[in-house]
Amino acid sequence: MDILQENSVFIIAELSANHGQKIEIAIETIRAAKRAGADAIKLQTYTPDTMTIDCQNEYFTDVLNGSIWEGRTLYDLYKEAYTPWEWHNELFKVAKEEGLICFSTPFDKTAVDFLEQFNPPAYKIASFEIQDIPLIEYVASKGRPMILSTGIAELEDIELAVQSCREAGNNNIILLKCTSSYPAPIEEANMATIPDLKERFRVEVGLSDHTMGIVAPIVAVTLGARVIEKHFILNKTIGGPDASFSLDEKEFTEMVKAIRDAEKAIGKITYELTEKVKASRKFSRSLFVVKDIKKGEKFTEENVRSIRPGYGLHPKYLKKVLGEKADMNIEKGTPLNWDNILH
Repeated sequence: MDILQENSVFIIAELSANHGQKIEIAIETIRAAKRAGADAIKLQTYTPDTMTIDCQNEYFTDVLNGSIWEGRTLYDLYKEAYTPWEWHNELFKVAKEEGLICFSTPFDKTAVDFLEQFNPPAYKIASFEIQDIPLIEYVASKGRPMILSTGIAELEDIELAVQSCREAGNNNIILLKCTSSYPAPIEEANMATIPDLKERFRVEVGLSDHTMGIVAPIVAVTLGARVIEKHFILNKTIGGPDASFSLDEKEFTEMVKAIRDAEKAIGKITYELTEKVKASRKFSRSLFVVKDIKKGEKFTEENVRSIRPGYGLHPKYLKKVLGEKADMNIEKGTPLNWDNILH
């Protein structure tokens, strides 16, 4: 399945941890994502034990210093944030009922093997796993479209990840510009990287966005992004690790509308005029008689000017007309045409 449709941005609502460990909230969030106009809902498939180890030393606490999760251990964070695997069957089912594409981010091989039963249309590699080449190779070997976030990646990391996909026989790759800061400052979004990624790696591109609001996704679309991923939450009162940089249903709906409007505005390369624009050409400039002229009188800059509206000769003929003689009496306000000119 090709998840990208011609001339349409693929909009992903990221469920992530925004379910408060209640499947009812997860299900209603999927339904809300559909109402908001998302094309897909994305899960994350891991457990605290497949992500890290339960350890209290400084390596597993200091790593979160300076973030919105400071003071916690990695294990504790992922214990709160993970989506229980036993929910997946129901969540995939609800998404299908709603007409939403559903897929996930696996974080280890066991998650990939588990997800294969759902025949997902794509796999997402998270920013912090872009250096996990064995995982990327294994996911790529499944032959499904690969969506790779580049949040913490330097150029050589992206090169290696893309090369690893291709060496595994998978060239169906989408790279997402991402700033792995939560929330990400808008001035660090660096949207100009998006067209460079496309040209440099010859792949489709998009944005995995952690900035506040919807400005960055709109800018990304105008720069060629074919995929927009944004964290989605039913209601911010649910709280949780990702709530602060997630959009609620109203905000997500506004983002989708703005993206669809941006698509229309981008349109295609054309110099043809629509019928409405053609009709507006009558407001353009043309040559008009601006003082009464008698038959045989010369046309001068005083009695002929380029003015609105556009019913007379093209202004490019002004020099050619000046010095010629009128073939008839012409009243002020008459559009000048070749029949008015003595030959």
